[in-house]
Amino acid sequence: MHVLDEADWRARAAAHRDRVARWTDPHRERRRRREPHPVLDFLFTYYSPRPAQLEQWHPGPGVGLAAGAGFLTRPGYVRDDALGDGVVRLDPAALPERYHGTAAFVRALLTATAARPARLSCFGLHEWAMVYRTEAPRHDAVPLRLGAAGTDAVVESLPVHCTHHDAFRFFTDAARPRNAVQPARADQLALEQPGCLHATMDLYKWAYKLVPLTPGELLADCFALAVEVRELDMRASPYDLSAHGYPAVPIETPTGRATYARAQADFAARAVPLRRRLVEVCDSLLGA
Repeated sequence: MHVLDEADWRARAAAHRDRVARWTDPHRERRRRREPHPVLDFLFTYYSPRPAQLEQWHPGPGVGLAAGAGFLTRPGYVRDDALGDGVVRLDPAALPERYHGTAAFVRALLTATAARPARLSCFGLHEWAMVYRTEAPRHDAVPLRLGAAGTDAVVESLPVHCTHHDAFRFFTDAARPRNAVQPARADQLALEQPGCLHATMDLYKWAYKLVPLTPGELLADCFALAVEVRELDMRASPYDLSAHGYPAVPIETPTGRATYARAQADFAARAVPLRRRLVEVCDSLLGA
C-alpha cells in the first residue's frame, strides 16, 4: 500500500482533469450551442459517462490518500488509520456485489479477446452497412462521399465480416444477410477479436464500468485511445467529414484499405497493455 500525501494526490487529480478537459470542455460548449458533432458526440452518447464523471480521478487499489476524507462519500472508500491518521483508501471488498459480476465478465471477455489473433480485413465496412440501401442514414446532416448508389456498390463489392454485436445491431435489414457472421450479444465472448475498432474503443467502456477500481490515469488512457479509434472509424466511413476537418480514408480503394489496416494494427498493438491493466483491475476485486 502506497500512501500519497495530499499535495501529490491533488496534483494527480488536477492533471487528470486537465488532460481530459481537451475533450470535455469543447463537448460542453457544443452542447450549450446545440451544435452536434458527428464524430466526437459518440464518445459521450454511446458511452454513458457524463463529462464530469470522466473528469473525476480515482487512485485505484493499493493507494492510500492522506487527508482524503472527501473520498469517503464515494462507494468502496474506507478510512484506514493503520496507514496514518486520516488516510483513506479504496477497499475492493467494500464495493457493492454487482461489481463482482461486472469484473468477472470483463475479465473473461478481455482475456478471450487477447487470446485471438487480430483480424485486419474488415476495412470498417460496418459503417457502410449501417446506411446500405436506406434513405435514412444515421448522420443525415452529413453527406455521403459517394452518394447512396456509390455507397451501396462498395458494400456489394467487398466481403462484410463484422464480429462486434454492438456494431452489427445497427446494420440495415438489407445489410444483415451480407455479413459473414450474425453476432448476438451472447456471442461476445466467442467472437470478440483485438483487431476490431469497436472492441478497442470499448476498453473505455470496461474502464468506466469498473470505476472506482480503475485508476484515473488508466481511464484517461482508454478514453484517449477511443478518441483516435473513433476518428479513424468515421474517416473510413461513407460520410464526407471534410467540413469537420477529417480527411477520408477511402476504403473503396486498395490504397485506402491498406491505410486502414495499418492503423487498425497499430491500435490493436496499443490496446494490448490497456487490456492487460484492466484485467489486473478486475483481479484486484476478484481476489479481494
